[in-house]
Amino acid sequence: KFESKKQITNIKKMSGVYDNQADIYLDARPTYPADWYSKLAALSHRHNLAWDAGTGNGQAAIGIAEHYERVVATDVSETMLNLGKPHPKVTYHHTPPSMTEDEMVNLIGGGENSVDLITVATAVHWFDLPRFYAIANRLLRKPGGIIAVWSYNTDMVVSPEFDSVMTRFSAETMPYCKFPESQYFLDGYKTLPFPFESVGLGSEGKPIELEMKKTVSFEGFLRMLRSWSAVGAAKEKGVDLLSDNVVKELETAWGGYELVRTIVYKTFMLAGTVR
Repeated sequence: KFESKKQITNIKKMSGVYDNQADIYLDARPTYPADWYSKLAALSHRHNLAWDAGTGNGQAAIGIAEHYERVVATDVSETMLNLGKPHPKVTYHHTPPSMTEDEMVNLIGGGENSVDLITVATAVHWFDLPRFYAIANRLLRKPGGIIAVWSYNTDMVVSPEFDSVMTRFSAETMPYCKFPESQYFLDGYKTLPFPFESVGLGSEGKPIELEMKKTVSFEGFLRMLRSWSAVGAAKEKGVDLLSDNVVKELETAWGGYELVRTIVYKTFMLAGTVR
């Protein structure tokens, strides 16, 4: 099966957390820069078919569609897929954990040796990596097919005053990052297995460091915090990490509820091709 029993359990739990926060997730998370897609497209030899795995609401899939004729976007969460942004080049598919490797390969549409680009935006750490990489190796075009995975974590910059308060808040969320897979993105993907040949955008153990910016009011930032998996997991256990007192402290450090600031998210990417 595509996922191990342990992975099925974890993915179902995480899918439930994100399902409960799906509407918040849709508009709260930062947008990946368009030039990332341009750089990846420049690396792949052809631009016929792309697969965005763990697509969520389709943010990356829509960006990729500017460079590829067809994009298949998949996710284990039907709730997130229902919020997927429509695009004439993008087709969304629900991929429950029970799907076999062969079913996944057939679903993507082109079969083995047919996919020019595979992307996973802020999700690969939840995958059964050996299974996913086996599927990726079967699907990627040889030569010239590219796979790229990226994410960000709690490492962000707003202002010295706010950053110190945010660092304490982030530390308080750590006990609720109980899933072993969380360590991958907390480590900035430095420990993430990535068995592919480097194409100049990071390599296993040495992800390329990037920046991603989002300009929001404190209200928008608060919505982003509420979409964190650890915040949702804590809430399920009856712990409100964003109590009134915590929100007030963050708001004061921010400079006011309606004040608009730019958040710089530290991000990390690994890209490669089949060895």
